[in-house]
Amino acid sequence: MDDAADGAGSAAVDAVALGESMVTFVPTRPGRLADVPSFDRAIGGAESNVACALAAFGHAARWVSRVGADGFGEHLVAGVAGYGVDVSAVHRDPARPTGVYFRTAADRAARAHEVAYYRAGSAASAMSVANTDLAAVLAGRVLHLSGITAALSGECLALMRELTAPRPGRPLVSFDVNYRPALWRRHPDGPRVLLELARRADIVFVADDEAREAWGLRGGRSILAALPEPAIVVVKQGRGGATACDKATGAMEDGDGTATFVRAPGVDVVAHVGAGDAFAAGFLSGTLRGLPVRDRLRHGLLFAAAALTSPTDLAPPPARALADHLAALDDAAWGRLRLAPGWTQTAWAPEEADTP
Repeated sequence: MDDAADGAGSAAVDAVALGESMVTFVPTRPGRLADVPSFDRAIGGAESNVACALAAFGHAARWVSRVGADGFGEHLVAGVAGYGVDVSAVHRDPARPTGVYFRTAADRAARAHEVAYYRAGSAASAMSVANTDLAAVLAGRVLHLSGITAALSGECLALMRELTAPRPGRPLVSFDVNYRPALWRRHPDGPRVLLELARRADIVFVADDEAREAWGLRGGRSILAALPEPAIVVVKQGRGGATACDKATGAMEDGDGTATFVRAPGVDVVAHVGAGDAFAAGFLSGTLRGLPVRDRLRHGLLFAAAALTSPTDLAPPPARALADHLAALDDAAWGRLRLAPGWTQTAWAPEEADTP
């Protein structure tokens, strides 16, 4: 029998994120995994990254998962809680370990990058409808999920189908496709499963390159045609920016004014890790605050820029006053933005200049 971390509280939350997080080991110096002698310990996980960013930005966020009853699990829960996230619905499994992974110091976009996952049979892979506190999961205004969880086990996939099933009073379901081919290697129907889950969500995040790889789709109109049900579809276009279509305003067609595109600001990239999770957190923050779609996209791009200009897997977002100021810039000033490492530490006051 497993034990809850503290017992899920009843306090209302803005957003709940469910999924596996792992302890990350990053080399203390560049080089191949075969050669580096020591590692620093950190935490990482797509869904908990979103919860941490939202909490750091001032939202009430909860993370739901399972970890082993081991030191790594204790470190992971404490690390996520340190961002202000409610971890009371995280369960400790005495029979399964906490997942861990090792990566090289090289940026993930570099050819020299290596990563080694040790997550098979992890505590999080045992998440199921029967052992998950569904009331705690469904208690937020937004429920954030990703395709990674669906790939972990049959029980996890059944849980994802339960959480995305239409029901009265369901929270707004956010789904980041997060197609990881290596996780679906033994399950060739992975792309079909991800499309099924995405079509049951209210907000979908998908990168244009993963839509091509998973579904053979090219361009916003083809992606939208494959996802007729979600209210909002956000297509991430890397350094180009991002496009969102709100179905309440019509279809994503060239020139009809219903799709909102925002160009990404210039960013001096340190590492690409965590940018997609940060983008989702920024967009969801704007959604929780009722901001216009353009400003939701801008917040997503600003959160992503915070991750891109940091070497860590999980970078704190900019202060709310700074993010709101930058998101409100006119198009010309937004187009001149260039964000370098340390930009999130800028202290901004209304009388100051337009850029950090």
